[in-house]
Amino acid sequence: MAISCTRLAVLAGTFAVFAASVQARVLEVGEGKGYKWPSLAATAAQDGDTVKIYPGEYFDCATWEASNLVVEGVGDADKVVISDKSCGGKALFITTGADITIRNLTLTRARVPDANGAGIRGEGEKLLVEGVRFINDQNGILSGYEGSTIVVRNSVFERNGTCEKACSHGIYVGHSKLLRVENSRFSDTKQGHHIKSRAERTEIVGNTITDGPNGTASYLIDIPNGGSAVITGNTMEKGPRAENRSTAIEIGAEGVTQPTRELLIENNTFKNAGGYDTFFVSNFTATDAMVRGNRITGRVKPLHGDGEVVAAN
Repeated sequence: MAISCTRLAVLAGTFAVFAASVQARVLEVGEGKGYKWPSLAATAAQDGDTVKIYPGEYFDCATWEASNLVVEGVGDADKVVISDKSCGGKALFITTGADITIRNLTLTRARVPDANGAGIRGEGEKLLVEGVRFINDQNGILSGYEGSTIVVRNSVFERNGTCEKACSHGIYVGHSKLLRVENSRFSDTKQGHHIKSRAERTEIVGNTITDGPNGTASYLIDIPNGGSAVITGNTMEKGPRAENRSTAIEIGAEGVTQPTRELLIENNTFKNAGGYDTFFVSNFTATDAMVRGNRITGRVKPLHGDGEVVAAN
């Protein structure tokens, strides 16, 4: 009996899914495991694999080239530590594959000679970062891959940043499609910005972004080339040692180079803990910023530039 073309297509698709599930593997990293170092697992990893890194301190770096890859620490994130060694003069972890997830580990003390080292250097199409601690890196996350989407959730950024040469930041994303940061904590950033985004769309939702008493950061959020932005439900503070006291959220100051269809800054809590005047939002685009429902304390003016301010109830 003849089999229809449609049935053949369904069978072929089912077989492809089954084959992919069979080929996907779990690679274990740690003492007594299949791979002693993350870099060895990165060399062996294939598309669809999961890499599990067991507790330990790994003086190592890795370039993750496989796609549809998960790299995750086992147990507490602060017990799985990757530190000190940067690959390619770039980062502790470099991601070049598409659709990579990195979760539940610590990336610390990334340093390179040009002072632009990162915990993660994103060079692939899609990156998801969950539950990762970035401690005392030059950049926490750095990505310049055009067209990518970068999502960061439930992560910690402490004591990152430098302006030793070109400035480095907590997160610095180039001309991507999307940067979304949610439910994460930024503190004690040094000289650079906590978050700098040149993405077509930037979403900063439900985070804590504070200088603290010792942080010397510039802006809390810098969106230098415009692009749509939604900044909602965050707790933010500029501290007494901030090196740039002019504003907390800056939009378009380096020239608007992409469509800016929406600027919504809503339901945030912002405190100026320094003895100086500052703006909460400085908008250099021609798109009206909707600054609505924010709770602001200290010597703060809510908006510089085009837009509307609606006070919190």
